[in-house]
Amino acid sequence: MADFIEQTVTKTAVRNLAVPIADVSAFNTIVSGVIATNPFGCTGYDISGVPQDAVIKSREAYVAKVVYEDNEAKAVGNATAKCPTVVAFNTAVANILANAALATAMGGDAIRDTEGESYSATLKCHDPSGEIYYVSFTRDTVRISSYSDDAIVATVEAWADTVTALA
Repeated sequence: MADFIEQTVTKTAVRNLAVPIADVSAFNTIVSGVIATNPFGCTGYDISGVPQDAVIKSREAYVAKVVYEDNEAKAVGNATAKCPTVVAFNTAVANILANAALATAMGGDAIRDTEGESYSATLKCHDPSGEIYYVSFTRDTVRISSYSDDAIVATVEAWADTVTALA
């Protein structure tokens, strides 16, 4: 019987943030900024003759939380919306907060629970060396995965050190 033989070594590195990213706007600014400015020096490439961008968003999810409180500030219900984009997230939050019939059914006032919200986005990056790796953001971590060259971590870390929200 044939054995599996290791071909490459891929690694993961995580930075735990001292303070969670404040809100979806700040989160989106960081992620969009990486795509727009390419601070890691990534390069475009081709797959079967089809050009690929140097950095692309490969996955994202945003979870909104709303708590319903009665007149004594006691939580009597909640609503959660998992959204595929920031635009959908903002629309869902606005609609949930404005839905008087839902608030009546819940028996309280709708209050946004920003601390309970979660955001995540993963960027697929193509290093000039040809290596493809991923940088994933959540409210409280930045994760670099599927890399083998430690210089990639050094590059991402040097950039993250310049972003106050990623301390």
